[in-house]
Amino acid sequence: MTKADLAREIVQIAKLTGHFKLRSGQTSEFYFDKYRFESQPRLLAAIAEQMKPLIPAGTEVLAGLEMGGIPVATALSLQTGIPVAFVRKKAKDYGTCQFAEGVELKGRNVCVIEDVVTTGGQVILSTQDLRSLGAKVENVLCVIHRGSGQEPKLSEIGLKLHPLLTSRDLE
Repeated sequence: MTKADLAREIVQIAKLTGHFKLRSGQTSEFYFDKYRFESQPRLLAAIAEQMKPLIPAGTEVLAGLEMGGIPVATALSLQTGIPVAFVRKKAKDYGTCQFAEGVELKGRNVCVIEDVVTTGGQVILSTQDLRSLGAKVENVLCVIHRGSGQEPKLSEIGLKLHPLLTSRDLE
């Protein structure tokens, strides 16, 4: 499946119109319901195949953010053999009491995986958490970037965003 074909299918399956409040607090007349494309095995496999070349050289761990980044990171891990960590928004208060589960992160080059990014608010919070564990985080991959370009808040903390698709690709 080509990138253009993938974009068309994502629009057909996951682009909703109406009035939506985004995580960033912004409102929008359209919304990408990531669960509609992440729940389709054929589409998720095509997304991983298209995202695979975006993974920066030297990446040792893929960090899938709760909740939508987790299936994407898992699919990428299956495609590449790179281990995956599952990152919660908040540490659980039972069991291991960790916000990141899976492989060891300390001292490793970690690439954050997210589904849809507008301003990068959750990416910033999760990156701070990952760095507090000693992870080296410089790159973020996302399926869809709704924003207007390289987000300044991400750049300010030394992150480079690598989107598979932008809003322009999905018009």
